[in-house]
Amino acid sequence: MSIATSGKVTAEAIGGEPRGADRGVRLVDLGANAKPAGRRLLTSVGRAALRALVPVGLVVVWQIASLSGLVEPSVLPSPLMVIEAFGELIATGELQAAVPASLHRALTGLALGASTGLALGLFAGLWRLGEELFDAPLQMLRTIPFIAMIPLFIIWFGIGETAKVALIYGATIFPVYLNTYAGVRGVDPKLIEAAKVFGLNPQKISLRVIMPTALPSILVGIRFSAGISLLALVAAEQINARSGIGYILNNANQNQRTDVIIAGIIVYALLGIVIDLAMRWIERLALPWRAYIVFA
Repeated sequence: MSIATSGKVTAEAIGGEPRGADRGVRLVDLGANAKPAGRRLLTSVGRAALRALVPVGLVVVWQIASLSGLVEPSVLPSPLMVIEAFGELIATGELQAAVPASLHRALTGLALGASTGLALGLFAGLWRLGEELFDAPLQMLRTIPFIAMIPLFIIWFGIGETAKVALIYGATIFPVYLNTYAGVRGVDPKLIEAAKVFGLNPQKISLRVIMPTALPSILVGIRFSAGISLLALVAAEQINARSGIGYILNNANQNQRTDVIIAGIIVYALLGIVIDLAMRWIERLALPWRAYIVFA
């Protein structure tokens, strides 16, 4: 029996028996890139079109409802009016100034919260002492809605940037902690026993066995926290914001500009998509061995 290293196997290697003139080596291409490049491109374009089908359809229905008078412009402006609001925000420079300010708050809080959650999750997952010290308090704290903490954070940190970042920080700790803890505790004990047999000390077992095995779960936690950071950002920017998307929304609310409010909400949604795509890209880089199963 022989198996080629190029992703192809012989008929005998997969259980078949050669017959007649086919007794020579017959190769079956099992490579991931077996499809022609043109076909792969068409498949990618088709998937992208399928993903865009529902959002585009909703926008079309929205526009038709606005044109037919089923929806009042003061209640829900048409897509064209929202596009005009986008143009106004870009022309005045408000949008260009708001997006970096909001992203800075969200990413700062996410970085601090994810780091804390990762450290606590590893400590509680690897050591019994860490679990006894931190797991019960964190399980209680995670059930408190972060929005309910806004008045307390204002008392503690005032109405400046510190309160906004602190709110995002507090909201993003728990998804990373829970997934890190679960990932570490979910490592197969047989892998640890095998590492001990090969003479690895506890430090090497943690770095070479436990961490790589728990990494998919850790990245899922960070991805959840990235989404929650934007939810917390929306609440944080209601705290006397002087910049950012929340500042635009507050001004639009005072001026009864529904079109600008919807434009700001769409910006939040687009930021969420961008952050999610970035996390997917990081997952693919960090987990090149991971199989992505897709059902047609």
